[in-house]
Amino acid sequence: MTDQQHPITPPADLLKRWEDTWFDEEEHPDVLLIQAFQAGADQELEACCGLLVQQGFDLVDYLHAARRPKPPSLKEQALLAIDTAVADDRLSADVANVVRRALEQLDD
Repeated sequence: MTDQQHPITPPADLLKRWEDTWFDEEEHPDVLLIQAFQAGADQELEACCGLLVQQGFDLVDYLHAARRPKPPSLKEQALLAIDTAVADDRLSADVANVVRRALEQLDD
């Protein structure tokens, strides 16, 4: 590797953390490669968002939502599972309604 710093080179502290994980926990190399790939993609997304802001575009929130969608909450997953079970006739509508009402009272 050269002394030149590429714009999406991981920060030294992140490299150190990966190195420590590799040597201390003997993490599988595929896991570290995936983490490196994700970190690079996150840096690229942030760079693109920064350029959009510099150019006066108000698309950063949209871009983040489109490229890094939030996974459904546990509550949303449970509600979907209830709907699927009812549709497959594995759960009665009455029981589903009771469980659905209880879930909807919980915070996300």
